[in-house]
Amino acid sequence: MRFGGGSGNQPFRWSDEWDDSPDSDEYGHEDDIPEGDTDWRRPRGIFILAPVGGEAGEQIATLQRRYDPKFASMSAPHITLAGSSGVGPVAAGTDEQELRRALEPVARLTPPLELIFGPPTRFMQTNIISVHLDPNGPIRELFDRIRASGLIFGPVRFAFTPHATISYFPTLDRDRQRALLAERITARAVIDRLELSMTNDPQPPRRILEIMLEGSR
Repeated sequence: MRFGGGSGNQPFRWSDEWDDSPDSDEYGHEDDIPEGDTDWRRPRGIFILAPVGGEAGEQIATLQRRYDPKFASMSAPHITLAGSSGVGPVAAGTDEQELRRALEPVARLTPPLELIFGPPTRFMQTNIISVHLDPNGPIRELFDRIRASGLIFGPVRFAFTPHATISYFPTLDRDRQRALLAERITARAVIDRLELSMTNDPQPPRRILEIMLEGSR
């Protein structure tokens, strides 16, 4: 199924070395867990998220409800900017004043973004399926500003790979996996805010702060 996006939008074209077939595990990005271990706990700290708004966010949420209702009930569509790939979470002891001092200048420089997702791909050696943004596009500039903001980040194993997860928990049978990999998000995703949440698994994340992107286009 191809969601209607209008405006002649074209998804980002991923390299041929990333195979979206259900028999391939070649796409080597990091999701929220390493090597398919669903019992793994995220590192304690402050994650920086970018909620996916606009029609693309609604389309991703629809797919989440269809293919992974459990994940859909736990997590709205978002991109992880700190905590998953590129940089680890912000140090847990960082207070709100310090977070604002570091990130509000970033938000004043960065306009709301309208971005196109590539096709769904499966994370290597797992059944996790996500859609991805161009890691060298406008989202990269936002990530680089956050990384250079002066905050203290934990380590990560993977390069920055911006993505929104669609299916996390279930092992999809071959037919459902093929159907999901054939989906396309053709509407533009709207990124207009940062959300910061304190993560201390197995406790639920606790939202700390929301900062709107205010830069001019």
